Amino acid sequence: MGARESKITPQDRAILDLKVQRDRLKKYSKKIQLVALREKEIAKEALLTGNKRKALLALKKKKYQEVLLEKTETQLINLEELTQTIEFALVEKEVLAGLARGNEILKEIHNEISLEQVEQIMEDTADAIAYQNEIEELLSGKITEDDEEEIMQELEAIVEEQIASEINASMPKVPDVELPTSTKDDIQSKVPPKKEEQQMLAA
Repeated sequence: MGARESKITPQDRAILDLKVQRDRLKKYSKKIQLVALREKEIAKEALLTGNKRKALLALKKKKYQEVLLEKTETQLINLEELTQTIEFALVEKEVLAGLARGNEILKEIHNEISLEQVEQIMEDTADAIAYQNEIEELLSGKITEDDEEEIMQELEAIVEEQIASEINASMPKVPDVELPTSTKDDIQSKVPPKKEEQQMLAA
């Protein structure tokens, strides 16, 4: 048993840890997609009640989660390339540090996959308000100006979508009625003949 264990090199161990991280990331990605969908719905609901702050908070959380997933995915690709190098001993410390950081980010992602927490954005209880304030404080240092710009664009897109939906709802609907055949014939008989037809009739 001891002889077998000694054959596992630090490179093998790093590759195994990478695979574990990638599996965890895939699992969390699926759950985050459900949470993100709910966050977008909450943003819409908040806007309908005129609460722009809650709408922005929901979209900021959604963006933060997307950034976390993207960051982890990029890091895993980079680490995978490093573990495949022949001179693994030269990058071993870098890979191990990267794997440790990856585990930290995966813990952060794990904290983001609770639908119950998302629902707290819409609530007005003391606990929910405390949670909302905590999230705002947490996200204020983690979202870049570019992210903020994307969030505002998404918010504007939702507002425009809601306005368009309200306009469509208020427009009178045109009845989709099929004209009887006899009526169609009557209409056609009243249409004056084309110039070519008139010439043929005159001849």
